[in-house]
Amino acid sequence: MSKSIEKIEQIDLSEETSGKASRASQLKGFKHSKPGLLFSIGTSAFGAFGVVKDIRKARTEGDALKLVNASVAALAILTSTALLVRELRRLGSDDVLAG
Repeated sequence: MSKSIEKIEQIDLSEETSGKASRASQLKGFKHSKPGLLFSIGTSAFGAFGVVKDIRKARTEGDALKLVNASVAALAILTSTALLVRELRRLGSDDVLAG
């Protein structure tokens, strides 16, 4: 009786892991879809608000090191957004129906 229970548990575990694997692959595919890229651009834009706040705070305090740190963060956001826009354009050019 215990062997049959172990087999049932093994079957249940294998079904759970295969379900999680397919879910994970779906989420990985979302990153390279149009909605996923737009979501990433939106989160980058949202992060820009924090960088602007840091730059203003560094200027009012006169802290050069904080200003350099915030400027580097702003450049990182600009670069990542430019890469996302390029990927979005490539995704659009690969679409046969887009023209």
